[in-house]
Amino acid sequence: MGPKTTENLKAAFAGESQAHMKYMIFADRAEKEGLRNIARLFSAVSFAERVHATAHHNVVSGVRPTAENLDSAVAGETYEVEKMYPEFRAAAEKEGEQGALTTIRYAIEAERIHAKLYARAKQAAGSGKDLPIGDIHVCSVCGHTTEAGAPDRCSVCGTRKEMFRKF
Repeated sequence: MGPKTTENLKAAFAGESQAHMKYMIFADRAEKEGLRNIARLFSAVSFAERVHATAHHNVVSGVRPTAENLDSAVAGETYEVEKMYPEFRAAAEKEGEQGALTTIRYAIEAERIHAKLYARAKQAAGSGKDLPIGDIHVCSVCGHTTEAGAPDRCSVCGTRKEMFRKF
């Protein structure tokens, strides 16, 4: 594939991925406002954007084995913890952006855990096995991720147990 086409599909992947998430956020809001059909519309188009993003990704990167996907996942989470978010935090501190500092702190704490979980999964997949893990709970406020069950209060943001989603 030519370099311009590759660049274009990577940009399209990023744009479609963002649209997918944005429309899911919009669907949640519409649902909270009691606008169920509009929420359903946002959810449907969000799914279509995910289909587009997946297709673009697969053309550019191909479908990789899980062990390779885990390498990518560990690298991505580690980059976020060690480089990206610290740089973002420094800019937010300089500009006095308290809301951004809060969301960045939440993300860094969650990404650390994600990198460790992915590293364990990589080790299991490298042995030809699945990851031995039970229920995974994620705080819907800050993204804190735990396999130890939902705590009474989130250790990162302090929200209550009911705000954790089980996977």
